[in-house]
Amino acid sequence: ECFVERYLDKPRHVEAQVIADQHGNVVVAGTRDCSLQRRFQKLVEEAPAPFLTDAQRTEIHESAKRICKEAGYHGAGTVEYLVGQDGLISFLEVNTRLQVEHPVTEETSGIDLVREQFRIANGEKLDITEDPKPRGHSIEFRINGEDAGRGFLPAPGPVNRFDPPTGPGVRLDSGVESGSVIGGQFDSMLAKLIVTGATRSEAIERARRALDEFHVEGLATVIPFHRAVLRDPAFVGDGSGFTVHTRWIETEWDNTIEPFTGGGAVDEEESQPRQMVVVEVDGRRLEVSLPGDLALTNGGGSEPGVIRKKPKPRKRGAATGSAASGDAVTAPMQGTVVKVAVEEGQTVIAGELVVVLEAMKMENPVTAHKDGVITGLAVEAGAAITQGTVLAEIK
Repeated sequence: ECFVERYLDKPRHVEAQVIADQHGNVVVAGTRDCSLQRRFQKLVEEAPAPFLTDAQRTEIHESAKRICKEAGYHGAGTVEYLVGQDGLISFLEVNTRLQVEHPVTEETSGIDLVREQFRIANGEKLDITEDPKPRGHSIEFRINGEDAGRGFLPAPGPVNRFDPPTGPGVRLDSGVESGSVIGGQFDSMLAKLIVTGATRSEAIERARRALDEFHVEGLATVIPFHRAVLRDPAFVGDGSGFTVHTRWIETEWDNTIEPFTGGGAVDEEESQPRQMVVVEVDGRRLEVSLPGDLALTNGGGSEPGVIRKKPKPRKRGAATGSAASGDAVTAPMQGTVVKVAVEEGQTVIAGELVVVLEAMKMENPVTAHKDGVITGLAVEAGAAITQGTVLAEIK
């Protein structure tokens, strides 16, 4: 048997927020666009979904209600769709819960969705019988502990400073504060910033100000990405229109964000060339970065246990999935090894999977950076490692 699905090139992710009681009443509280994603996980959501025709919006509303009625669904839920470049709307799935992005629908519909869930569970009827008309426009930004300058790699660490913005139209849902620690075993989200305006343009302007005033120190966050995307014509929709799609970040976005270095201004010493060396500590090999003019010699020779490496070139844009310098394949983040895909002595080619690391509930592949033979394989499944740990070498 062969199962064939139609291919959708550069689709948008659009969803309908549904609430349905136990008496057969179903209401669509609004639509959302959630196309800004990395690794198919959402980063920015907005309501109502912009740049849809009236016919498309009507089709989504009616389809979502029919699906929930036929299924006998009750409670809050999300009916998700893909919208192709040709306008074709394809059903994706129903998420039978409130989602992270539900606040933008609350802001634009005036409905407390959490309250409605409790009322429905208590057997009560919905207070409204018609789909509410949207009031204004709202955008949510997920404030995740990830390094956008390194391909959105998870970045657990301490929250030394957490200074969120305030002002008209600004809402923050957060569970952290200065002094909190974001561990690698949990989700990467620190907070949700929701910004609302009378129009989409006003919401974008308010969001620019709010993100410029949002300061988090101690670990990398995606705030620099949010600041950049709010000035990108593909998202703003000026001129060429709204051209964001579910793979836009990986395939089209020009990532000029610098990798996180710990915050603060870059002084002259930090701007000097650096060299990468592999050292052995308590039987474990680690790759460390040292100032380029630091002498690591003793009488003209290298220090025992130190292997000199060429400085690693700076790369702009999204991470390629490999973290390496010279022969060493190193861990790009703190995490747990969930899979070792190679064996000692195995021949690999560039791009081939070496290990899979799990950090902040995300699996991250680490691939070979060149052709060669695996030597010094130093990890096994279940091992907890730190950023910079040498996983293996390729000779």
